[in-house]
Amino acid sequence: MSWLHDTLVGFDLETTGTDPAESRIVTAALVEAKGGEVVRERDWLADPGVAIPDEAAAIHGIVTDRAVAEGRPAAEVAEEVAAALCAYWRAGVPVVVFNASFDLSLLAAELRRHGLPSLEQRLGGRAPGPVLDPLAVDRAVDRYRKGSRTLQSACAVYGVELADAHRAGSDALAALHVALALGRKYPQEVGGLDPAELHTRQVGWYATWAAGLQEWLRKKDPQAVVSVEWPTRAAVG
Repeated sequence: MSWLHDTLVGFDLETTGTDPAESRIVTAALVEAKGGEVVRERDWLADPGVAIPDEAAAIHGIVTDRAVAEGRPAAEVAEEVAAALCAYWRAGVPVVVFNASFDLSLLAAELRRHGLPSLEQRLGGRAPGPVLDPLAVDRAVDRYRKGSRTLQSACAVYGVELADAHRAGSDALAALHVALALGRKYPQEVGGLDPAELHTRQVGWYATWAAGLQEWLRKKDPQAVVSVEWPTRAAVG
């Protein structure tokens, strides 16, 4: 039976910035669903230990004073999120992460920052997965579509409602529904694959996309480098 009808978990972080090596977790969410229907949702608010820039707060709505007053220590949040993710992976449950190379690399950097076991260590030495990244999939199956590839635009393209954008729980659920929409629209390339096979294909799809972007960027900057690693970047943090 296709993963479309099985348990999936949506994962999302809202953060202090856009660099996964330096940015910190502000909020996190895991949304467990079966056949698209929510079964369980968990949310975290962290005190990131640094000031939240105004630009970031304007996006997700969490200012520094609130994070300090209401958030839990960043190390505790990173530990609990990592433990929950790895429990799903050990059970073979696919985790849906829109732009996985950002969120999972940032989480990996936080774990290193606080001296906590890596995702790989928690999984007995194997890489995290299966991961389903709607952004990586969308770029591969609809390669020549013009326009932005944000979660909001993907929701518009695939007919998914996104209420309260940039709230971690809302974004996690929307990404999960985009993944389901992709699976239904592209049964041969996406929906009909075993999650492990789909994960493997995304590794190749992402590498192809990153190499193409790097080639394009080097027309202006010969030193431009785009990492081909997915779903985490080993060098981050």
